Amino acid sequence: VAEMECGMEGRTASALFAGFRALGLFSNDIPHVVRFSALKRRFYVTTCVGKSFHTYDVQKLSLVAVSNSVPQDICCMAADGRLVFAAYGNVFSAFARNKEVVHTFKGHKAEIQLLQPFGDHIISVDTDSILIIWHIYSEEEYLQLTFDKSVFKISTILHPSTYLNKILLGSEQGSLQLWNVKSNKLLYTFPGWKVGVTALQQAPAVDVVAIGLMSGHVIIHNIKFNETLMKFCQDWGPITSISFRTDGHPIMAAGSPCGHIGLWDLEDKKLINQMRNAHSTAIAGLTFLHREPLLVTNGADNAVRIWIFDGPAGEGRLLRFRMGHSAPLTSIRYYGQNGQQILSASQDGTLQSFSTVHEKFNKSLGHGLINKKRVKRKGLQNTMSVRLPPITKFAAEAARESDWDGIIACHQGKLSCSTWNYQKSTIGSYFLKPKELKTDDITATVSRDITSCGNFAVIGLSSGTVDVYNMQSGIHRGSFGKDQAHKGSIRGVAVDGLNQLTITAGSEGLLKFWNFKNKDLIHSVNLDSSPNRMLLHRDSGILGLALDDFSISVLDIETRKIVREFSGHQGQINDMTFSPDGRWLISAAMDCCIRIWDLPSGCLIDCFLLDSAPLNVTMSPTGDFLATSHVDHLGIYLWSNISLYSVVSLRPLPTDYVPSVVMLPGTCHTQDMEVSEENTEPSDEMIEYNSPEQLSEELVTLSLLPESRWKNLLHLDVIKKKNKPKEPPKVPKSAPFFIPTVPGLVPRYAAPEQNKDSQQSKVVNLGILAQKSDFCLKLEEGLLNNNYETALNLLKELGPSGIETELRNLSPDGGGSVEVMQSFLKMIAMMLERKRDFELAQAYLALFLKLHLKMLPSEPILLEEMTKLLSQFSVKNADTTYLVSNLFL
Repeated sequence: VAEMECGMEGRTASALFAGFRALGLFSNDIPHVVRFSALKRRFYVTTCVGKSFHTYDVQKLSLVAVSNSVPQDICCMAADGRLVFAAYGNVFSAFARNKEVVHTFKGHKAEIQLLQPFGDHIISVDTDSILIIWHIYSEEEYLQLTFDKSVFKISTILHPSTYLNKILLGSEQGSLQLWNVKSNKLLYTFPGWKVGVTALQQAPAVDVVAIGLMSGHVIIHNIKFNETLMKFCQDWGPITSISFRTDGHPIMAAGSPCGHIGLWDLEDKKLINQMRNAHSTAIAGLTFLHREPLLVTNGADNAVRIWIFDGPAGEGRLLRFRMGHSAPLTSIRYYGQNGQQILSASQDGTLQSFSTVHEKFNKSLGHGLINKKRVKRKGLQNTMSVRLPPITKFAAEAARESDWDGIIACHQGKLSCSTWNYQKSTIGSYFLKPKELKTDDITATVSRDITSCGNFAVIGLSSGTVDVYNMQSGIHRGSFGKDQAHKGSIRGVAVDGLNQLTITAGSEGLLKFWNFKNKDLIHSVNLDSSPNRMLLHRDSGILGLALDDFSISVLDIETRKIVREFSGHQGQINDMTFSPDGRWLISAAMDCCIRIWDLPSGCLIDCFLLDSAPLNVTMSPTGDFLATSHVDHLGIYLWSNISLYSVVSLRPLPTDYVPSVVMLPGTCHTQDMEVSEENTEPSDEMIEYNSPEQLSEELVTLSLLPESRWKNLLHLDVIKKKNKPKEPPKVPKSAPFFIPTVPGLVPRYAAPEQNKDSQQSKVVNLGILAQKSDFCLKLEEGLLNNNYETALNLLKELGPSGIETELRNLSPDGGGSVEVMQSFLKMIAMMLERKRDFELAQAYLALFLKLHLKMLPSEPILLEEMTKLLSQFSVKNADTTYLVSNLFL
């Protein structure tokens, strides 16, 4: 028990799951960066995702690289032709090849908010309005400027084109300053427009700069003559970003916090178009590609979009996009049996599918629409008024996905359930709703399930009614119970794998078993507390129930009895999932813990704490990944199953076990894998057990040598005779370079001469001239120091033929002596006395007697040693000797 407690104290992370990577994250509120690669002649866009950034190829908007993670969330980015700069906290780093950190710059005391590449230098500004210029490659500080925040708090920075060694700074107070950073001089102060500056952008014309203000105005200003050329106004709030077209059209685009983009004609000085709802949140950044009619935008709605301007009126249409959920997730489930697709529903009202293999397999099933045919008929562009509420729960079955809809979804506050088609990636044709109930405010759909065959949907309502619908036709096929299945709200419905049983759970604390075909009640079970949610593992027939008292009950649907009860969560249980084999039950609760319960042993085998409460958990059908979603997070987080590729000791955790906090994985998994390896080092579960050479001196211990080393020692002569070749190998005769001929008129080849010399034997009988082997020398040393370990180890390393040669050479005829033979017998006596290598002692002694049995009676010394050996084979060792002798049969 003490060892187990020590192991739990040294455990710093989950023993079963390691953070792998995050899915569905594409952008946040940090403005993107556009770079042009002169080598590949392509544009690349870089977007920030938490602690790392993604680089996409603009041509296909395909993911090119994911950077390594940094310790904190990235707060701003910038890039030049070679490096990408990312600031986090009061430090920023330079990344090469869009991935590796090559330079790190430390010196700020406050959080960095602006970065500006400046040739071989980089300019950084923090929230205290301290500006530092760094040399990129030496990482040395070149210049530092300090501004009074109350007078001039820097909000934007720009390097005007053709202005050598000069930067333009905008402030929250409204004024602007032009500095020469080489001479460290303030060249000019622009009084501004008494409104904070939010954006600065160089216009295609030299000396002209676009200035975005908090009031929504855009000022086109000539900084050489301090003259305002144009002034535009947007009614959508502060200007978030500005960009100019450079492909021959005098167009300026300005972003807003509402997600709208205004397009302004600089020649006619008027608004020519509005791109409303380009993003559902504020426009974080927008950039026109150089000399191309393409606009790249990103926002905090987790989307990157590319717009093309090829219309006659100059309007932009969506060309390519990468989009995830723009609001926290409500439900996630694996789809299909290959474990490669995860369906997710969000508070933004969309249903999307994310691939665990590659982003190119992601797809969105779109928003739910109240009347899809009406929207198509009228051609509505703005569908906000006809969208369904967000999906709270859904169920999916891929058995008949090619024939009809295979997904049903419950909507927040809605009575009807919508159907969805995964292959067509759209909402289905039916809304499953009982005819008796007409209004949505009386009751709502709270539970759902689809049979394993994909033909029927079972839907539970908050009124206690449970209905069955046909998925192909959408027709109502009956209800359970006379008026209602339960008196309280339905908390869970499930159908077994053979469509024999339907299990329903009600808020009144009853669990009911129904016949699926005739809808009759079969059995009822009273629960200790009101159920919160229910989950059925169809293959094993195990039903998991999460109760309102934060406990979990596990039932067997065959016996209809509770077989396991688990307690330990300190908050509401949000979701549960089974492992594919049904051995583990994984639960997630509002106490920020994920617990893994082992059903056969009934113990808690793993538990880890997260920095954000998990809302949903789902296990891959192949068992390789655990997917989770969390409060206020937009992504799906994958955790790899360590037991599939490493040895894991599943020990029960003590009741007072305190889990450690595990950070959520990032979009790049290489660094997370290294962390998981470090975390497993201190655990004693992975320490290998080294068995001692002998458990007890009273026990007979065999060696670890294979049987081929000792079992056939007595039959070597038979084996050699059997393997002896019938005739010696013949060397092929080599043909001469010039074939000899016999002199004469008729050319004839000369016959080869026969070698009449008889072959001599290659075996040399050395006799008494043979040198002593190392084994003989060690035996001679053993007579003096009574230590035979070295000689025994030499014999263990030899094969059967080598052992026979060594023992044959112990006699005086083979170059040995009587003393050496005596030493060998003493070595056998030592092995028998220690009861180690017992079968080797038997085999070596048997071979020794076979080779030298005729010589032993003529030597008194050897007879005396044999008498001592005989005394060790007494009656008390007869059973052991008999058992060992059976090894040679």
